[in-house]
This record gives sequence, structure tokens and C-alpha cells, in this order.
Amino acid sequence: MSTQIDVGGAPIDRHPDADTCVRDITVGDLLRECAAACGDRVALVDGVANPAARRRWTYAELLRIAESVARALLTHFEPGDRIALSSPNCPEWLMLQHGVALAGMVLVPANPMYRKSELSAILADCGATALFHADCWRANDIAGIATDLCRESGGAFTCVSLTKLDEFIASGEADRPFPMVKPDHAAIIQFTSGTTGRPKGAVLCHRGILNPPRYVARRIGFRDGGVWINAMPMYHVGGSVLTSLATLNLRGTFVLMAEWDPALTLELVQTERGNGMLLVPTMVLALLEQPGLADYDLSSLAFILTGAAAVPPALVERTRSTLKCELMITFGQTEASGTVSTTGIGDSPRDLAETLGRPLPNVSIEIRDPESGAPLPTGTIGEIWFRGFQVMLGYHGRPDETNAVLTDDGWLRSGDLGTLDDRGYLSITGRLKDMIIRGGMNVYPREIEDALFAHAAVAQVAVLGVPDPKWGEVVVAIVRPSDGGTSLPLADLHRFCREALAPHKAPALWCAIDAFPVTASGKIQKFVLQEWIAAGRLTLEDARAAR
Repeated sequence: MSTQIDVGGAPIDRHPDADTCVRDITVGDLLRECAAACGDRVALVDGVANPAARRRWTYAELLRIAESVARALLTHFEPGDRIALSSPNCPEWLMLQHGVALAGMVLVPANPMYRKSELSAILADCGATALFHADCWRANDIAGIATDLCRESGGAFTCVSLTKLDEFIASGEADRPFPMVKPDHAAIIQFTSGTTGRPKGAVLCHRGILNPPRYVARRIGFRDGGVWINAMPMYHVGGSVLTSLATLNLRGTFVLMAEWDPALTLELVQTERGNGMLLVPTMVLALLEQPGLADYDLSSLAFILTGAAAVPPALVERTRSTLKCELMITFGQTEASGTVSTTGIGDSPRDLAETLGRPLPNVSIEIRDPESGAPLPTGTIGEIWFRGFQVMLGYHGRPDETNAVLTDDGWLRSGDLGTLDDRGYLSITGRLKDMIIRGGMNVYPREIEDALFAHAAVAQVAVLGVPDPKWGEVVVAIVRPSDGGTSLPLADLHRFCREALAPHKAPALWCAIDAFPVTASGKIQKFVLQEWIAAGRLTLEDARAAR
């Protein structure tokens, strides 16, 4: 039984954690279930700016298209093949995702802003058989990159533009049988990075990616048949797993935006009667600061799920009072299929504002000593470890790196520092690794450092993050110039990074230094650099102003 609770806006279902079973089901089978149970319900809406141009697909139509995509895939490729996808959000993204699942193949999402070297590394690492791609995104010539990579591969993989997806579907054999796909088969290779910054593909299975979104949806009050507005990128686990599969589990309507736009988001909530969405804190702030906010009818909005960066308690209260909805906080990582804990309906205002909630059903969380791995007492700060069915199968082709984070008895070391209270509520206090989270996107210093070392003006560099009121953190590059001076060619360095890396990885702030603080073994002490920045000993220059 579920009860109704009113938070000042839309009434939402209050679901106790009663739906705790782990369903042994695949993504394709769940889509078939939805089509059989509510085939005429709208499953997908193309959330473009013009309401009259919004395309809609029912569950029956989405299944029919996905099966056609699967037959075409099976005509050209084999079950188990890795199918890469480099595209911004679009309906075809979801159609291909479901088609790959039905075909028993493995989806490999790629950021559409990746430059040639970045995309090439991912394709080589996972051994991709095919690359489906948008032609262009934000001036990034994906089609040109794809053409070059396919030619250079000597025919090792196939490239298909999403503009020609209909032609690809038409090439499929109509009587091609579907393979037997099992819940423990790989569904997605989601690329992430560790402290070295070297991209690693976390292999996630069907069972692991399907159940947590259902638990999250139930806990935060998403109703059966509800409407989820999604601006999270589908190449991120927040889009490809959490939002899309939470909606699928509850047989809801998934309104897919091409990219984040606060005004369009508010209009979609009003017009499509959206019940919830996943936003990083910077997006929530943008909604709250959007001109004309009071003019929108947001009475259908029940919750906003947030995470991936620090969530100040004041933001929770401001969201509740201004938008008349709950702000729920989630915590997890790619290696755990996205989510391991979340707050929920019924949590106290303090827990909603100051904790990451409780572990999801069938997930164990422990706080361990970072050095010995021994469990620590309640309330003690240590490394967050978790274990459960949703933990990745491993990093694709990287047994040593898998063994470094996965124990023999199934515990995954998160690299994050936190505490558990005596009720099982989790709080995070910091990170063991030096990953930077900018606007909800993970940025890994080593990758940027490696790129900058190739510039003639750079003799040595350390990249780290500093707090920022808008982005959560911004990227800082501290450079020892090769000419021994104290000035840097900021515009040139910034342009160099933008050409070599995705834009969000380019350092915003820079500083020249004549010598780094180092350990006895010569390793740069980044924590000392952080202290110097906080104390004002280092002067940071904004490269964005130098362009």
C-alpha cells in the first residue's frame, strides 16, 4: 500500500521500501512487459522547444522500432559485440539503446564532445564493432572524426550516422531471430576514470542497471505512469541508466531534452505535466534564478533528484519553498551502476538536507579504514565501500585495475570518504582521489596534465579543483613554465586544451609557479597547493577572460 503526501505542490506517492526484490530481467524483457501491459501509453517524447514539433512514441511503437533496430544489428554484427554511440540526447539514442539490448550486444556511450584522440581511445579499449554517431554537436565534427577513425581502422569497425538510421534499419532481415539474453550479461560499458585519469570501461549487466533505478523511483515517490523530464546526457550513467530506466520500470513517459535549458525545462514541466527530474546542483540553481519562474505552472512537479556535487542544505530548503517540491539527494558511481543510496519521501528535513540517505535495498555500505580495509565504528570517517548485485562485472580488459577496487568477496572501494550514523544514513566528507566534479561532470587531472605536458611552454603542471559557487568546482592548472619565468600564455594554453580535450576539461584558472611542494620521493603535494590557494599565496588568473 502507498499513501499520499503533499509537499505544497503535487501530491506524490509515498512508497515504503517494500519493493525490495531483485528482478532477474533484461532491459529488452522489461520493454516487452511495458508494451504488453500499456502499449498505448506514451513512452517517449522528443522534448524540443516547439510544442507542435514534439514527436511521441507509445510503448508499442517504441518496442516495434527497437526490435527493428535489433534485427538490423543482428544482420550485420554478433551478440556480445560492442556498439559505440556518440551523440547528444535524441530519440534515436533511446531507440538504439533498446535495440542493442534486444540484440544481446553491449552499448558503449561516448561523449559527443570527445575529440578524435579521446574517441579513438574508447573505441580501441572496448574493441568496438560499430560506431553510431550524430554528425555534429556544438561545432564538434563527429562525422568527420568517425570517417577518419573508420578509414584508419582498415575496416575494423563500421560507422553509421544517426541521420541514416532508417536506412540501417531497412537493411535488417525481418525474420532474424533474437538471441537469448540473460540478466547477468553485459548491457553497457560505461567509461569512467580513476585517479590516473586513464579511461576505464565499467562493464554493467542488465540486472545491475535495471533494479537500482526502480528502487530509487519508489523511494523518491515517482508514480506508475509518471512523467520524467530528462536533460541529463544519455552518455552519462545518470541518463542512460538512472533516469531512463527509472521511467521504464514505472511504465512512465520519458521526455527527452537535447540539452540543458532552464526555460525549456520549466515549459516542459508545465506543458507535459512533468513529475520529476534529475539535475545537478548547478542546474537547480539555474531553475531557481530563471526569469519569470513564478509565471510557470509547476503544480505537477513532485521532486527533483540531485547529486554528483556538494548539495548545500540551503539549496534543499530554497528548492522546497520556491518550487514547492522535494529535493532528493542521491549518491553513487558508475562502477555501481550509478546509485547506491538516496534520500526519500518520509525523511526528515535535516536528513534530506544533510545526508545522502540510506543504502538502496540489497546494497551493503560500510566505512573502512583506507589503509587496512578494516571496518570502522559508527560515526567514524573512512572510505566508503559498497557491495551488491549492481556492482560492475569489472573494467573491460583491465584485470589489474579491477582487482585494485574490487575485493574477492565483492566489495567495491569507492575512493570517497564518509560516515554512517547509527540509523544507516550516509554522509560524504571528501575524496581520496583528486577527481574534480565540475557541474556534475567528472574531470580527471591526470588526463589534463598529460595533455599540457605536450605544450612547449609547460615544464611541469599540477591540475586540481577549487570550489566555485556556480559549478561546484572549477579546474585549476598550476604550471612551472619551461622558460623559468613567472607568466603564462593564457589564451594559447586555453586554446590548446580546448583543441585537445572536451571543453569542460579545459582549466578555467591558471597560475605560474617556480617550484612545486613535493614529497621525499618527488611527488607533487596537491594538498599543499590547495592550502596555498586558500591562504592567498597563489594568484589565479582566469584564462576565459584572456581569450
